[in-house]
Amino acid sequence: MRDDVHPVGLTAANRSNGWPAPAIQKAHERSETFGLRASIRPDYDILSDTGLVLKREQNQTLCAHAMPIMETLREQIVNTQSMIVLTNAEGLILHSIGDDDFLHRAEKVALRPGANWAEDRQGTNAIGTSLAEGCAMVVHGDQHYLAANRFLTCSSVPILDPYGDLIGVLDVTGDYRSYHQHTMALAKMSVQMIENHLFSTAFRDVLQVSFHGRPEFLGTLMEGIIAFTHDGRFLSANRSAQFQFGLPLAALRTHTLSSLFQISYAQLIDRLTHGVAPHLMLNLHNGAVVCARAQFQRTSFGQGRGAVDVDVAAASRPARANGPRPETGLSRLSDLDTGDARVSALIAKLRRVLGKDIPILIAGETGTGKELLAQAIHNDSPRRDRPFVAVNCASIPESLIECELFGYEEGAFTGARRKGSIGKLMQANGGTLFLDEIGDMPYSLQVRLLRVLQERLVTPLGATRALPVDVSIICATHRNLREMIAQNQFREDLYYRINGLAVRLPSLRERSDLAVVVEKMLQRESVECGGRRSLSVAPDVMAEFARHAWPGNCRQLANLLRTAAAMVEDDREIRWEHLPDDFLDDVRGARCRSGEADHGEAAASAADTLAAGDALVPDGARLQDVTASAVAMTVARYGGNVSAAARALGVSRNTIYRKMPATQSGRPGGDD
Repeated sequence: MRDDVHPVGLTAANRSNGWPAPAIQKAHERSETFGLRASIRPDYDILSDTGLVLKREQNQTLCAHAMPIMETLREQIVNTQSMIVLTNAEGLILHSIGDDDFLHRAEKVALRPGANWAEDRQGTNAIGTSLAEGCAMVVHGDQHYLAANRFLTCSSVPILDPYGDLIGVLDVTGDYRSYHQHTMALAKMSVQMIENHLFSTAFRDVLQVSFHGRPEFLGTLMEGIIAFTHDGRFLSANRSAQFQFGLPLAALRTHTLSSLFQISYAQLIDRLTHGVAPHLMLNLHNGAVVCARAQFQRTSFGQGRGAVDVDVAAASRPARANGPRPETGLSRLSDLDTGDARVSALIAKLRRVLGKDIPILIAGETGTGKELLAQAIHNDSPRRDRPFVAVNCASIPESLIECELFGYEEGAFTGARRKGSIGKLMQANGGTLFLDEIGDMPYSLQVRLLRVLQERLVTPLGATRALPVDVSIICATHRNLREMIAQNQFREDLYYRINGLAVRLPSLRERSDLAVVVEKMLQRESVECGGRRSLSVAPDVMAEFARHAWPGNCRQLANLLRTAAAMVEDDREIRWEHLPDDFLDDVRGARCRSGEADHGEAAASAADTLAAGDALVPDGARLQDVTASAVAMTVARYGGNVSAAARALGVSRNTIYRKMPATQSGRPGGDD
């Protein structure tokens, strides 16, 4: 190893402080093999805005569950010269939030959304090294391979999906001089919360058994959670469950409900139905006794006479897509007709073909609500009481999509499930099959799909006979399929088979009904948040919504409103300080490109008039000094309440912090 790359982390003194020196050593050796030099400034290669929106869409589930927890974590570490970062499984930063002044410093080394922090790009760093090692990592100061990053201390924890696969990293990064040993513990707890939320969502329709040796830990991060099928087969377990059993996920997959808890499925249902105790007492396979709860959606257990309806801890979960329509859900065509002329015309066309076995092709940008429209078409059709099965062709690996669609027989390939698997086509038999992002279907599979649509027969992998299938087909895409046909990427015969009626959903920026869309989304959020009063949007924020480009369309708007709704105060009004930082960054960027003043800059620069009254501005005074003085006076007027001052000036709290004199804000003044 060259002299210019030896980090402090490799010294004996640093080992005595508990740093993972062997892992750092390996990481530095890998960095050298990538051809990096410690003294270079790397080519950061920031992803475009459009590319970043696409990556966020591809990781929508991760982002939706992680963002609220990131906000909670930020409240715990605010004013500590730090930031919180969420990446995907490749190390690409999807979101970041934190102290404004530190975010500015971090941008100088591209620690920002759209940048990739894998080891081959940034050398040894907590994000990239935790991905490479598959475990939580702290990389402190000089332990970073690149000299440019050595002002940082980073604590990263991998995030696993409900099946144990790595899907991202949560990282807390700060100035190396202000690092605190509790940071990693907070990061680990946050990741466990994210994973538990992902787990509960993924297995909401099956039996979940939560347990712990002490009843007070039920309902906390300490409880183990295991999911089982309706016949007691093991599906997955969270980290706490693996710890309590002393078995990794791979070993637990060989077990069943009976082998793990010494109770059969029928016995568990019987005890739940007739028991009166607040929780169950179950025996683990190793002889330990634990307190447990079981929850599952309301369904009928057993068959024929004597079937028992059981509903345990299910009241707070949303209804299934195929179940009764929620009162607040946008699940009928009439619900989607919110005043835009193009949408109204589109819905009128769709109503004319309902029940006529005409395939429908929905075009539109990502996030415009294509699946929502498909669900509404199904719910208004004669097939409404039969299954609605959605398949996202872009989200399934090419090696698995054939199995997913057509199913397979027992023994069709190594690792296949016993008794085989029914495919999505047969699951949708009698109902509607929605093929989202049909343009991403592998070319080799398109001919098989065409044959199914023409012959109405499905042959599972490994099967010797075809099965009849009756499905209504709805497809959707954000791609130009005609261009793909010209480039031999999409079959022309399949295109004309799925293109019975083609409609295009307008993007959100093209629609004239934005205010109604926002109102409906807020109504849903008010109900889900348990609010007695409806949510509203401040007029200046709504005006910005109307100007915004919304690259992520309705999905981006819904996610933004969901985050803002979780942060609103007693008056239930969404204001600038409730909006995510990445949205505010987009607004500032758009205004800079258009030559407009930033909302926060304009409001704070005008604060001398709002707060100083008739005070004269001294000759030669700098604008930033006048602004800082006016902001300080407003904060003083409200007794030091920054939130109240921000509301009075119509800006975010972060803007107040930036504009206040350093002696009052408690933050360092000036830029790095």
